[in-house]
Amino acid sequence: MNPAIQKTLTLVLLILIGYFLKSKITSKEQRKGIKTLILSVALPAMIFVALLKVQIDLSMLYLPIGILLINVLLFFIAKWTVSWFGISPNSADARTWQMLMPSFAPGLSCFPFLMEYIGEESLALAALTDVGNKVFVLVILYLIAMRWHQQTQKKEKVSSTDRVKSLLISMIKEPVNAVIVVAIGLLALGYNMTNLPVFLQDGIGRMSMMMTPLVLIFIGMAVHVDWRQLRQIGSLLLFRSACAFLISALLILALPVDTTLAILIVAFLQSAASFWPFAHISLVTDAEQDRITTFNPSLALNVLALSLPLSTVLILLICSTPTFFINPVHLLLIALLFVAFAFLPRLLSVLRGIQKKRWSMVK
Repeated sequence: MNPAIQKTLTLVLLILIGYFLKSKITSKEQRKGIKTLILSVALPAMIFVALLKVQIDLSMLYLPIGILLINVLLFFIAKWTVSWFGISPNSADARTWQMLMPSFAPGLSCFPFLMEYIGEESLALAALTDVGNKVFVLVILYLIAMRWHQQTQKKEKVSSTDRVKSLLISMIKEPVNAVIVVAIGLLALGYNMTNLPVFLQDGIGRMSMMMTPLVLIFIGMAVHVDWRQLRQIGSLLLFRSACAFLISALLILALPVDTTLAILIVAFLQSAASFWPFAHISLVTDAEQDRITTFNPSLALNVLALSLPLSTVLILLICSTPTFFINPVHLLLIALLFVAFAFLPRLLSVLRGIQKKRWSMVK
């Protein structure tokens, strides 16, 4: 059997194990504990090992800056196109989607597959790329959420300086970001993985080995869909994915990228929506209590629930058949196909409405 197919089947098996564990791990606290273990132990260890094994220079700063620009672009695309899906532009649903569409959660959906299929070099590049995404989802989206909250609640504008400072401090304290800073500092001083004491090499290496199985099992446990919103959410996510494929095609056409970087671009932009915007939405919702008008937390949760498995399938396909997915022509065709599927339910709904009006006029 093809090695790529064998690897894919192994990863799918771990996801299925997680799915069947849903009945055993039912409480939010238990699942939150697993996610904390992933984000605070396994993922930082994996990224630390990957960074210290790869030669990194300042020319790679274009990666976090580039993804930050893409975040901003997707934010405005969400704003300009939300009405196409029958959502009022100034509604809570529209603001919720604008928070989620431009965000990425590569740690839970992209990094393990890059590590398994492409190698440590791609993971190191992806970790640096995610720094720009983290700035966007942690800082910029928080400020946007607070601004919208003030507008909908008709509150006076207040200075956000203190909030920004506390966010930057918490961002530095986050294990993944702290590990990236430490690893880059060690690299700047001329250290790499082989210079570390053996007990550190072994300990960090063993922690990093937990990453892939833990993430895949967590993905299996997180699969949950509210079928009442499936059609609309599915259309929104397909449109998000189409935009990502289109941007990937344009970048590969315009920039002199090698195969590794091309796969990174395509796979990273198909990452699931981030949990951080939902954290901001929850903060605003708690503040509004019975006067919830800014966001729709139920929609946010359902988008996250469906985004994770959809992203997993797409990234598995990308990493297992990279030659196909780094072809710009193929990416453009996939983008067009996804757009067609995204708007099909809306088109059918409009046609049914026209048909009903005709029947009522005839009667």
